[in-house]
Amino acid sequence: MRIHLTSVFVDDQEKAMRFYTDVLGFVKKHDIPVGTDRWLTVVSPEDPDGTELLLEPSGHPAVQPYKTALAQDGIPAASFAVDDVQAEYNRLRELGVRFTQEPAKEDTVTTAVLDDTCGNLIQIMHSE
Repeated sequence: MRIHLTSVFVDDQEKAMRFYTDVLGFVKKHDIPVGTDRWLTVVSPEDPDGTELLLEPSGHPAVQPYKTALAQDGIPAASFAVDDVQAEYNRLRELGVRFTQEPAKEDTVTTAVLDDTCGNLIQIMHSE
């Protein structure tokens, strides 16, 4: 068994696509119209056949309270591995990304948390 697809709820799929591709560096895998929304996934350019991230519309009534509660409590909706948290933090800050947690090391794991501009907190992390 392996993870094939996971998702984050986004307020605006087009805005999310721009952020996740132009800023974070993922690449679009699927963009299929589904009614008024899209089946819109991105993948790592390092693993184009790997796990897909669905940029899922936030239309369901349960989604907004869920996203709000996570954000208010500082809980990331997803976590992405990077080779160097400090370098990625610096790169993203230069692109105007807002972080809610600067790089912090705890034992062998370094993390930072950013705002994806689409209603989610996202953690970047590296484990030694």
